[in-house]
Amino acid sequence: MIPQVHINEVGLRDGLQAQSKHLSVEERCRLFDQLATTGVSSVEIGSFVSPKAVPQMAGTDQVLRHALAKNTGVALNALVPNRKGYELALASGCKEVNVVVSATDTMNRKNINMTTAGIMAASQGIIESAVADGVKVNAYVAVAFECPFEGAVDPEQVISLSKRLADWGAQRIVIADTIGAANPFAVEALLRDLLLGISADRVACHFHDTRAMGLANTYAALQSGVRHFDTSIGGLGGCPFAPGASGNVATEDVAMLCQQAGFSTGIDFSALMAAVDLVKALTGTAKGGRAHYWLSNHLDKVVGQ
Repeated sequence: MIPQVHINEVGLRDGLQAQSKHLSVEERCRLFDQLATTGVSSVEIGSFVSPKAVPQMAGTDQVLRHALAKNTGVALNALVPNRKGYELALASGCKEVNVVVSATDTMNRKNINMTTAGIMAASQGIIESAVADGVKVNAYVAVAFECPFEGAVDPEQVISLSKRLADWGAQRIVIADTIGAANPFAVEALLRDLLLGISADRVACHFHDTRAMGLANTYAALQSGVRHFDTSIGGLGGCPFAPGASGNVATEDVAMLCQQAGFSTGIDFSALMAAVDLVKALTGTAKGGRAHYWLSNHLDKVVGQ
């Protein structure tokens, strides 16, 4: 059997949350409709966060209800920063939520005004409620390699947080290189130790391409046995609370890497490039991934898997 790689498209949330142009609910629904044709395994539909904090995410409940009504078969997930966000997501019909814990105190205070201990306690409560409610939880460990405020992060801290989140019932642990500071050697080293205690099928990676290492880091994670990745259409991305967090690794780049390495992603490259064109038109800032130009001119050489 051809090994499968699962792509979680995060453009609708991580890709748009730091954009100066705020897409309307209608525009985000239109983008979802196109993304749903691409063959990605799942889509992060948005964030149930206060519009005062992240105005780009206003109306996430409406986007989610639109996506649910379409019944495309694409799995849907949403970020919930706290208990209120979880309750709003649950009320909107969300069956898969994402919680985020940063690996440093300063980042947790900047992101959600809580200490690491405080956000871990809050996350434990959300995870336990979700398990009882039949809701899947993905637990993100942010700034897993470097914090914009505290510098290099101790891998043992990342592993400790990850194990506790997994023990509480998070179905998947997502190692997030929030500011794009990782390199493939650091990725391999962290995953080697992390996977001693958590099985590879419960681990995902979320890379940013700030230092042009996103694709190399994805390759290192693939080599380590990880098969679940967050990517963003056209390379959009960034965190409004993390200085230096530029675009995510592009969906089209990861999809092409996986295909050429012999993995199946289910991606229809023609539909994917149409989605890139749409997000470029809607935002006016997306440039497309590093493979965008080549793919635009050689679609005949790349077939959907």
